[in-house]
Amino acid sequence: MTSSVPTMADPRERLRFAVEYATGAKVDLGAACLTDPGALTEALQRWVGVSAVVTGTLERRLVFVENAGHTGWTVADLSGAPHKTREWPTWAEAALTPDQPTSWISSMRITPAGLHRLMRPRLLLAALYHPEYFPLPRFPLGISDLARAARATLLGRVELMDMQLGVGLRDIIERITTDRPDIVGISATFGQHDLMMSVLDEITSDVDGPLVVVGGSLTVRNERLLLDRYPDLLVARGAGETTIADVLAHWHGDLVRDHIRGIGYRGVERGEGTLTIGSARRTATVANRTRPDIWPELDLLPRTFDYRGVAQLETSRGCTNFCSFCPRGHKGTWAGSAPEALGWVLDAFAEVFDERPDISRTLYLVDEEFVGRDEGAVPRALAVADMLHSRGFGWETSCRVDQAVRLDRDREWHLERGRMWRGLTERGLRRCLFGVESGVTSILDRFNKGTTGEQNVLALRTLSALGVPTRFTYITFDHLMNAEELHATYAFQGRMDLILRPLSHLSVAEIIDGVHDEGFVAEHAAGQPFHEAVSYTLVSMECLIGAAYTRAAEAAGLTDAVRPSMGRVDARFADWRIGVLSRRAQLWVDRNFALDYTLKSLEKLADGDRRSAIRDMRVTFKRAGYDLFGGMLALLDRTDADPGHHEGLDEACAELADILIRRLRTPWTTL
Repeated sequence: MTSSVPTMADPRERLRFAVEYATGAKVDLGAACLTDPGALTEALQRWVGVSAVVTGTLERRLVFVENAGHTGWTVADLSGAPHKTREWPTWAEAALTPDQPTSWISSMRITPAGLHRLMRPRLLLAALYHPEYFPLPRFPLGISDLARAARATLLGRVELMDMQLGVGLRDIIERITTDRPDIVGISATFGQHDLMMSVLDEITSDVDGPLVVVGGSLTVRNERLLLDRYPDLLVARGAGETTIADVLAHWHGDLVRDHIRGIGYRGVERGEGTLTIGSARRTATVANRTRPDIWPELDLLPRTFDYRGVAQLETSRGCTNFCSFCPRGHKGTWAGSAPEALGWVLDAFAEVFDERPDISRTLYLVDEEFVGRDEGAVPRALAVADMLHSRGFGWETSCRVDQAVRLDRDREWHLERGRMWRGLTERGLRRCLFGVESGVTSILDRFNKGTTGEQNVLALRTLSALGVPTRFTYITFDHLMNAEELHATYAFQGRMDLILRPLSHLSVAEIIDGVHDEGFVAEHAAGQPFHEAVSYTLVSMECLIGAAYTRAAEAAGLTDAVRPSMGRVDARFADWRIGVLSRRAQLWVDRNFALDYTLKSLEKLADGDRRSAIRDMRVTFKRAGYDLFGGMLALLDRTDADPGHHEGLDEACAELADILIRRLRTPWTTL
């Protein structure tokens, strides 16, 4: 057969040839989408009337078509790579035997056990969503990464459902109860606990129901609560790829439950006389550095664009620090992918973008820390940017401030980083988020940020002068702060000497030296207060379950009830007056959040002048929020620390907020 196989560059041509070889039928594939193997499997079976299976990962999609008129199957690797170059899973060695392993297409002998493994288990991956919280969708990386890991095993079939994309909660529940998949994976993050409980209450009541795995940031926080309520549940405690692959193997009896990596579960009896039934157990998670890849399947990317959503991707995982407010157990230590490994996945994204020229060609890299601290971090970051830029992508990401300025490094280190940041901007960086969190060193120490106020000042000046498009996060109120720290916070947010004009006419060396010179800073200041560059102002600390900061608040006697919906613990403020300001600030945020978040989401979809106009609208909120902050702080100063004055301070803050809201309406009504 090898000599008769024509040369074909397009995967669709290979698929058409394979179908005709197996069945004799000429099919018009039309708009068949290789990014959705489930839909393609169903389409093939309709077209040719024989069994077909589409599996494998996107860059090595594998198609099995039952031969018509003679026994056996035809198997085609749509990448065009020979079958012998594939890393076949262990189970396939005896079950799947290609006659021509040196070709991309071959007749194949499949044992009955092998066919069963290709067909089962049926895995449903579902992502939950509250549209009233976050109105514009994002490509669901979490379940898309898991789909890739599952398909790499060649075991069973994978279906994805995402509530962002026109799927309701009842749709998910009915799909599970009616179609009865063998395994259900549910991804839930903060604010989605109620949705997850609704699904689990219905699908876990049946003794013959599916094996259920839950994952996501929220589930890790609520692991014990979930296992208490649903004793047969598996809770994924890490990124999930190795976990889902092991769960598939476990379903086939290849692994006992104790050997599924990265799960929390209820223990079972280990031997006569033991008393471990029902006890909570955990297996070891897999380090980020040992994961084979972190790429997604793209089943839901076209549908995400149909719903005016945005594309997301990761090029690294984990962080280089352990901030006290971030419970890091499930995130792991930083590890970055090799830049050259990005090529095929960026090409796949580009193909979907090419079909939708009206969509902003922007990729949002959701890396916690884009650069990392490996040897060669700078050339790696630039190489990733080159890969993105060569495909015509603009891109956004996140990074730590210490990738721009470190007080323990010399001038040469800062020159290298300055050249890197200017180079990233030239390679399509639209914006980078930095978690500044505070400009007050005592607060930064409490947050274990590993940075100082002075360092943040220099970093803000450096990045802005280099022309790096930035946004920042900042925690205004925390439960352990005192009034002096809050005043310092207000002063820092209002500083006019932190954001400089982009100085493209100056060399990197001139900027690196100049940010230390107050005369240079005064000459080139942008005339913009820092708070206008903060993504969300008036933010209060959240005491997340399991975080070191939460333990410190508990030790101070400040913690109260657990709130599983958000994976956090209620807490009071050491200074009750700051607690009043925090509450009123949160009510202000809640009052404006829907519109502000919608504008933020629209900004992601826009380019050019439209994007700038949306940005200016958001600045209106930031200015009003800072006015509220300053007014409330003045009220705090006039309030005695005696708790008996609580009601008066609260009422005064509420009245101030109402006045500012009325003022805020005026410019909006003229738009």
